[in-house]
Amino acid sequence: MPYDKEEIEKFHVSGRILRAVREEMKGFVRENMLVLDICEMAENLIRRKGGKPAFPCNVSINEVAAHYTSPPNDTLRVPEGSTVKVDIGVQIDGYVTDTAFTVSFNSEGKSMAAAAELALKTAIENIHGDITLGTIGNLIEVTVKNRGFKPISNLTGHSVGRYLIHAGTSIPNVSGFNPTKIKTGEIYALEPFVTLPDAVGRVDDQEQSTIYRLVKAKSTKSSEAKKLLKHIETNFRTLPFAERWLMGVLPADKYKAAFRELLSSKAIMSYPVFVEASKKPVAQAEHTVLITDEGCEVLT
Repeated sequence: MPYDKEEIEKFHVSGRILRAVREEMKGFVRENMLVLDICEMAENLIRRKGGKPAFPCNVSINEVAAHYTSPPNDTLRVPEGSTVKVDIGVQIDGYVTDTAFTVSFNSEGKSMAAAAELALKTAIENIHGDITLGTIGNLIEVTVKNRGFKPISNLTGHSVGRYLIHAGTSIPNVSGFNPTKIKTGEIYALEPFVTLPDAVGRVDDQEQSTIYRLVKAKSTKSSEAKKLLKHIETNFRTLPFAERWLMGVLPADKYKAAFRELLSSKAIMSYPVFVEASKKPVAQAEHTVLITDEGCEVLT
């Protein structure tokens, strides 16, 4: 077993908190509401229930597939008739669980979300120690296509670990030869992304970034950048963070230059927002599971 009983229990606690937050959030998302309110509601619920956000709440709308969180003072609202993915994570002492759901305000999006949920259910029912990644990818793709939709080829599930959202193993959502085997005792996030059958079915990086992560502690030119970097190291370690989480660390007139210095020095990195290449809407479903010889335990 890669994790001992105490570590597994921390994953369990993380997952229980995340499950409760997810179920509350499903009834919270509405048309015309501020995306910022969704992000802050999810993150504050996590904190109130005794966890810490493992990454900023992602609220990705329509063709935006992933990696959008509200920047400071965001004015973006949920459009009427849109399809909204909400992706949230919890960490307990660094032990991460990850889940996502889709709320759609149109019939096509609801069908697409149902296909993502069915693909996730199929993966959960079939995954076990020693199954190959190629087998899982094939199961997900066949399930999605049988529902009349298309999986996103270059977005994947992933192993999770301590202070690691992506801990080294990617779980495909499409068919392909991949003999690598899932390992008993490991923790994985299964994460089908689904789009329309006439879509390209892959995502492209956008110039916009709203999520960041520490890369390496470096010496800084300014004392303000040094203070900001220390705050990031202490509070987030190697986990992703939102710029709005940094508000108040420095005076407003000093903050922007310090943040730019950390980016330009590559002390921190940014995650590009992912958009479906043909601008078609995307749905998502996700659970974190603990792998056993016979199957898996859903933690979220």
